[in-house]
Amino acid sequence: MSLGLALLAGVALDVALGEPRRWHPLVAFGRLANRLEAQFNGHGRGWRSHGVSAWCLAVLPLTALSWLLVQLPLLGGLLEILALYAALGLRSLHEHALPVLDALRRGDLPAARDGVARVVSRDTAALDEGGVARAATESVLENGSDAVFAALFWFAVAGAPGVVLYRLSNTLDAMWGYRTPRFERFGWAAARIDDGLNYVPARLTALTYALLGQTRRALACWRRQAPQWDSPNAGPVMAAGAGALGVELGGAAVYHGELHQRPPLGEGAPASAESIAAALSLLRRGVLLWLALVLLGGWLHA
Repeated sequence: MSLGLALLAGVALDVALGEPRRWHPLVAFGRLANRLEAQFNGHGRGWRSHGVSAWCLAVLPLTALSWLLVQLPLLGGLLEILALYAALGLRSLHEHALPVLDALRRGDLPAARDGVARVVSRDTAALDEGGVARAATESVLENGSDAVFAALFWFAVAGAPGVVLYRLSNTLDAMWGYRTPRFERFGWAAARIDDGLNYVPARLTALTYALLGQTRRALACWRRQAPQWDSPNAGPVMAAGAGALGVELGGAAVYHGELHQRPPLGEGAPASAESIAAALSLLRRGVLLWLALVLLGGWLHA
């Protein structure tokens, strides 16, 4: 099966079915990761070398297994599509963001706070409407890179093994990649590997956002604001995305009871319910653009 058709089939499955409600492979992987962390980082005493060993044990055997499985005659192509489907989060992003959008449009701030609390790590209990909209818009832009475009990129580069390697690595970063006493040393490898795997996809995502929005403003925000952001990959993605939408993001946010003064992102109107809708539209159009380019490339090559 051609790359373009495989990408199209994987995206179509995600849009039609969303995340598996039962037996999601990442849930089982999360249990494995927890057991490895308990073994290699008991009481937060693991060193960087322990984190590297745990990462290798969690990720490399499953990546190798995916390579072996896609070599199977007849079933190999189907398994590749299923691997991409399991790694994508396009519909899931919509399922989490749309209730926040709907609640803001209804003027139901408590419901909007509850909804956004499910997708962001900041404290949401005291957020006003603008704060909720800002948090949800940032989540769509950043997770669009992690959960959608990076998965498509690594599938295009290396098929099922590539997307399995990426998704498992990204999951470990979400579980272990914290700068806390427990994970600062043990989670170092997971965080750095995820940064490396996301470096190119994040910049392609930022370029995609810029091309499909207010291009000049997006590129200017990317150049000026991204270096100020802590994350080397989230900075370009969110700065370009906010600039493309013509919206102000970033700024103060409370995490675990501590106020963080974050650099500004984008410029233009304050965040609102409509900025969430615009971010989701930008994400969808970006996916269509990537699929169209891959299909066109395959046709020209043929």
